[in-house]
Amino acid sequence: MSDWQTAKELFAGCVGGIVQVLVGQAMRRGSTTIQPFDTVKVRLQTQPREAPLYTGVVDCASKTLRNEGVLGFYKGTLTPLVGIGACVSIQFGALEAMKRLLSGGNANGSQNLSLAQLYIAGAASGVANSVLSGPIEHIRTRLQVQSSANRLYSGPVDFISKVSKQYGYSALLKGQAITVLREFHGYGIYFAVYEYMMQRTMAANNIKRSQVPSWKQLIYGALSGYTLWIFIYPIDVVKSKLQTDTFDKATQKYSGAIDCFRKTMAAEGFAGLYRGFWACMLRAGPANAATFAAYEMTMNFIGR
Repeated sequence: MSDWQTAKELFAGCVGGIVQVLVGQAMRRGSTTIQPFDTVKVRLQTQPREAPLYTGVVDCASKTLRNEGVLGFYKGTLTPLVGIGACVSIQFGALEAMKRLLSGGNANGSQNLSLAQLYIAGAASGVANSVLSGPIEHIRTRLQVQSSANRLYSGPVDFISKVSKQYGYSALLKGQAITVLREFHGYGIYFAVYEYMMQRTMAANNIKRSQVPSWKQLIYGALSGYTLWIFIYPIDVVKSKLQTDTFDKATQKYSGAIDCFRKTMAAEGFAGLYRGFWACMLRAGPANAATFAAYEMTMNFIGR
């Protein structure tokens, strides 16, 4: 029964990930989708401190469109499209497994977990997810920041082939330690916020999880997404800077996450840790609202 339950949760999580991608495509207005927001975010995060290429979100978007066309916003898209279903599947599967573990194996008992316990369950799901999200985001970030005039890699497969041959497969895990930290804290907050609000709703109305209205799930999912990024954005900036730093240790700008944080603060101040923040927030609400709602609907359909 436990294995079958886990299989259902993994499947529902995969559906949530697929819907997340589809919602991103449905949000298109001209060249405006979730992926362009992410490309703008990463370029703002990683631009040179000494001679910044962009003054803000609008300037980055307009220059990217003018110099590289609409396709410039979609660099590195294939990798997350392939991996997003697997990542979200792992997130929800690990979350539910940890909730059962913390409640002593009692499925109903998981509805009464404390906020701290929900954070731990979410953090565990984040660590499990980092196994895939780390290398996937590294590949995507590298492809997003390269310009048409300085194109080193034609796509994900070319990136993996060239980097692994020159620097070894371990180079694909560049920035993995900071990614694990981001996922631990980020998903701890992310799932704690959503699950706590779901628990309060069920308790206040004396209803089952399957009876919580979809509109509330959408609101809770959006709020969870906003909260996630508010708390982890500086960590994400450090991660992006590390993942786009050179592979050659002799010419690297940063020796590690702490060094990157210190140099960013010294050169740019606190604002340097929030470059591209609003581009990120524009996509956080719709994407995460859709993910949670799709997961809950799928679990209700196949049976909890």
